[in-house]
Amino acid sequence: MDESMYALRSHQRGGSEGLVYEEAPIPEPGTGDVLLRVTAASLTPTELGWAETWVDRRGLNRTPTIPCHEVSGTVAQRGYGAARFEVGDEVFGLTDWYRDGAAAGFVAVEARNLAKRPTRCGAVEAAALPLAGLTAWQALFDHGQLGAGGSVLITGATGGVGSIAIQLANGVGATVIGAGHGAQAPYAADLGTKAFVDLDDPSWSREAGHVDLAFDLVGGGVLDQLARDAVAARTVSVVEPHEDVVFFVVEPDRVTLAEIAHRVDAGDLRPVIGLTVSLAEGRSAFEPGQSPTGKRVIVPTS
Repeated sequence: MDESMYALRSHQRGGSEGLVYEEAPIPEPGTGDVLLRVTAASLTPTELGWAETWVDRRGLNRTPTIPCHEVSGTVAQRGYGAARFEVGDEVFGLTDWYRDGAAAGFVAVEARNLAKRPTRCGAVEAAALPLAGLTAWQALFDHGQLGAGGSVLITGATGGVGSIAIQLANGVGATVIGAGHGAQAPYAADLGTKAFVDLDDPSWSREAGHVDLAFDLVGGGVLDQLARDAVAARTVSVVEPHEDVVFFVVEPDRVTLAEIAHRVDAGDLRPVIGLTVSLAEGRSAFEPGQSPTGKRVIVPTS
């Protein structure tokens, strides 16, 4: 195996302007790790602003840093103790927040954070699933306690997480109301919403009525209004803490990843990609205004 690869790296804190496509050393898999040859990586637009992007678990600077924590790839090498997978297995999952991500030719990932990728979608599409799928699952079912016959309002419904949340909620027989910009209503309906409220309308919270669960993916004034107008019996957010709102940070979960793959293979769930770019052009995927629907995916060309 070659000793170097191409990667998207930033050498100092900042936004997308600091990302550089350059050669970097191929990482060595540690204990419990597998080394993946990256097929595709997906990003969270805000991740360059996270503290974890720039430091290790001791709080020490770890630049240059490689972004993108969702990955689909092929096992190229196993570290000591990584017995779950064989070389050649096609997998998908999350990299640790405090380690380099997958905007590269190779990435070392803890095997416990990976599952066999679904076969009904392509390897590139699978990269759009891990973070979005786990976030939606944990918000709806672990924290939101949504079940059959329940109702849920999803703000930011057409984004990467929201598009998966709509499908998962439908899968358990819940009534789904989407919320976002009015022009996104047809897209949300195609994914399975029963109704849609326009967040640009000041009276949107009255239009939404009362639901069992509100899953917020917008924050700010939208979250304020959700809480103030008591739109839901329970409100869950992954954007920011708020009084009387359950706030959480998504956790890797191999069992849930496997369930997500099962639902894709059963035809009950499909990944939603809004933008695909090459690794060499990867910086553009982080720029504001890109792809208001679906996930942004970066694909190495070699």
